[in-house]
Amino acid sequence: MRIQFFVAFAAFVLSVTVPSAQAGKKVYISVDLEGISGVSGDDQTGPAGAEYGRTRKLMAEDANAAIRGAFDAGATEVLVNDSHGSHRNLLPEDLDPRARLITHNFKRHGMMEGLDDTFDAILFVGYHAKAGASRGLFAHTGSGVVGDLQINGISVGEGGMNAALASWYGVPVVMVSGDDVAVAEVKESAPAAQGVVVKRAINVRAVELDSLVTARKSIQAGARAGVTAARKTAPVRQSTYRVELRYRNFTYPEVATAFREIELIAPDTIAFSRETMPEAYRLIRVLYRFINPD
Repeated sequence: MRIQFFVAFAAFVLSVTVPSAQAGKKVYISVDLEGISGVSGDDQTGPAGAEYGRTRKLMAEDANAAIRGAFDAGATEVLVNDSHGSHRNLLPEDLDPRARLITHNFKRHGMMEGLDDTFDAILFVGYHAKAGASRGLFAHTGSGVVGDLQINGISVGEGGMNAALASWYGVPVVMVSGDDVAVAEVKESAPAAQGVVVKRAINVRAVELDSLVTARKSIQAGARAGVTAARKTAPVRQSTYRVELRYRNFTYPEVATAFREIELIAPDTIAFSRETMPEAYRLIRVLYRFINPD
């Protein structure tokens, strides 16, 4: 009887002092398309493309691999944000039913809509290199009208901009998947993130693809390792966020200066400042997506 008592008491102490593997984390997943495993051509990236329907399935399978990895690591809540083009690529019926989905591109914070400081970890799935990268597959920033984007003097792509918003909230980016150039680029902004290379860029159009089975196993393993190791940090907040945005033409800057706080610092470049990263992010998004001078 005494032995049974001590066994029961020891089990109780362990349950109190040792955190359960299921003591869940709240995980945010931003899913782009160009860096998805198996994606290699323009006919895959938008609704007009002959391969787009098939590509939506590829996108969902990479997202599901990340979702599985997050739940493997003890997540109890996963929010997925469709972050490509129309932001209506992921079909709800294709997505792991344990996750919730944010869809449509009319969002204040675009690829990071819905993020706040209640999350414990962020996963970037299917990301690509920034505008101007000489070798990244489909390298671009935003809607493609951007030649370069700098935040406080540092040139960033979508991954770097999104990592800056994550830092504002103190939520770590713990995994990124995409081609080798994109992964290396994002890890400059989030060095502790698990890097999952699912393809290797030969140039901005040609690519060497891993098998889909291998890629998804790698994504799941990277998500599991990243979420397992995730630790919240104090928010990293600058006193001012100075943004410089160089366009690929001279018409967009002319239109953008309709906002009185935006200054034209070169024929193709504008600049502005905001006190917070969420405010800066919102205006960046307006300036590259919602100005259409055509």
